[in-house]
Amino acid sequence: MDLFTTTGIAALLAAVTMSVVWLVTRQRLAASTIDRAQIEADQLIRNARREAETHQKELALAAKEQAHTLVQESEREVQRRREEMATLEQEHTNKTQELIDRTKKVSRQEDALREREEVFQESQKKLLSDQQRCSELAQEHKQALERVSGLTADAAKELVIKQVEQNARREAAHLVKRLEAEARESAAEKAKQIVTQAIQRSAPEHALETTVSVVDLPSDDLKGRIIGREGRNIRALEQATGVELIVDDTPGAIILSSFDPFRREIAKQAIEKLISDGRIHPARIEEVVERVKGELGDYVLKEGETAAFELGLFDMDPEIHKLMGRLKFRTSYGQNVLSHSKEVAYLAGIMAREVGLDAHTTIRGAFLHDIGKAIDRDLQGTHLTLGIDFLRSHGESEAVIDAMAAHHMDIDWPSLESMLVQAADAISAARPGARRDILESYIKRLEQLEGIADSFEGVSKAFALQAGREVRIMVESEQVSDEEAVWLSKDIAKRVEHELQYPGQIKVTVIRETRAVDYAR
Repeated sequence: MDLFTTTGIAALLAAVTMSVVWLVTRQRLAASTIDRAQIEADQLIRNARREAETHQKELALAAKEQAHTLVQESEREVQRRREEMATLEQEHTNKTQELIDRTKKVSRQEDALREREEVFQESQKKLLSDQQRCSELAQEHKQALERVSGLTADAAKELVIKQVEQNARREAAHLVKRLEAEARESAAEKAKQIVTQAIQRSAPEHALETTVSVVDLPSDDLKGRIIGREGRNIRALEQATGVELIVDDTPGAIILSSFDPFRREIAKQAIEKLISDGRIHPARIEEVVERVKGELGDYVLKEGETAAFELGLFDMDPEIHKLMGRLKFRTSYGQNVLSHSKEVAYLAGIMAREVGLDAHTTIRGAFLHDIGKAIDRDLQGTHLTLGIDFLRSHGESEAVIDAMAAHHMDIDWPSLESMLVQAADAISAARPGARRDILESYIKRLEQLEGIADSFEGVSKAFALQAGREVRIMVESEQVSDEEAVWLSKDIAKRVEHELQYPGQIKVTVIRETRAVDYAR
């Protein structure tokens, strides 16, 4: 037990000794650290003082430099102000001298004006005296003229006015002739060139349909089958198609008669299909006719689309294509309307490009100008009003409708494009061979043309030439002067415009000549 106690005491003492040693060591380390920190702090304080002194010196130096700069700038500004003041003083001196000079000049001008005013007053007095004398002399001269001529002043004035009027009319006629000659040299030549180019670049064929179609038969034995027992088949065909069938002695053919080419085409194709099929009876006839109608509906739609695509029109309503395709089976004065519409579109488009107008609108309006003819047999109204209503209901623009609305000149031209459409329509209709006029109406129109010209005073003879496109008028040289011939041609042209209906235009030529005849004996 004593050994254990001794050992514990020894261990305790050793621990206490170690603690004391550690504490002493720590104190020494702390004292050493404090000393080093104190030294570093003193060093930092000294460095800071040196930097502060350096910075202060730099600031002082910069302030001195800035002050020196400000002093120099102030001196320069003062010098500039002094120079400006000197310049202003010099300008003021110059202006003062100039003002003095002007004052002297104005004084001299006032003196000159006073002298002129005195001279003017004297001249005015003399002028009044001269005017009074002139009035007296004019009155004496007027009275002397009246005594010599035997005319009063009013009668002489009327005579002079009439002479001046005649001279003015003569000069106006010469001016009109000269202006018309100049216009013809430029405008007529240009218009002729444009129209000629348009016609040359558009030369479609003219298809002249009649009111009958012929169906070829493989043999005459089929005529009996087409007629049927007691005529039942032929009655069924006529009832289904609206076409009259003429079965006569013509070998190998039957004739279809109708004013509507579309109906004739339905009947022709139906009969050809029935002949090819061999089964010909009323029920089969109705079935085939209905099928042909459907096929022709697709055919006219395709024809309308093809015609529109040829003209570059790719955004039309299918119903418009369908009606335009039906025009393939419509004629006007023997001219195929679809071919006519395409030709008018070609001509109008070419002329629109030549004169710089909207070619697309012009072509579209020209192509659709006769679309109402596809429905005017089914509805009440003119083909123009029906066409306008149909186009509006199917989305066509007002510009296109305006372009086609005046092609018969029923209304004033709403646009320049409409004028080209009307001109192209007249060109297409007037092309030789395009249409067939009735002989009697043609001769009557020529007689009326010559009769209008013969009705004017001074006309000796009138001749209608070039199929009514020109009328040449011979006048009596003793009754009609050169100036009056100009007005006579205009009066006859106006009368023709008001009283005759004709395609295109009529040229009125007045010819006046003086002949001197003598005989050598």
